[in-house]
Amino acid sequence: MNLLISACLMGIKCRYDGGRKPLSCLDELMEKHVLIPVCPEVLGGLPTPRVPAERIGEKVMTKDGRDVTANYEQGAQEALRLARMAGCTHALLKERSPSCGYGTIYDGSFTGGLCEGYGVCGELLKKHGIEVLGESRAHELLEEEA
Repeated sequence: MNLLISACLMGIKCRYDGGRKPLSCLDELMEKHVLIPVCPEVLGGLPTPRVPAERIGEKVMTKDGRDVTANYEQGAQEALRLARMAGCTHALLKERSPSCGYGTIYDGSFTGGLCEGYGVCGELLKKHGIEVLGESRAHELLEEEA
């Protein structure tokens, strides 16, 4: 299957800190699925590296107080467009992210605290029928037929 995946999980340096978080099972995933990398923050026009941001209600705010909600919404729309173009039915996204998180995200205090919630992109993809999984559930995709 064609699988939308957070680019940082593929080892691309696009995280807010300029880093990456490659999956240990990346090679196995690439053997079973066609991986379509996406970084909604970059697609929304944000630089790498960038000031950390967290979702607070419907807004996404940076640690220094800037509202970057529009960038996150634009990036989510572009990620959805890419998923549709590639025929993706599933997305494997970076957990806890204000963009990609699904189910649990950072709580907006910039202290590492977590709360129930959804990243802007994760929420939009799910709303449009794409099954969203966090990276801790990557093993489920290894059990799926390609």
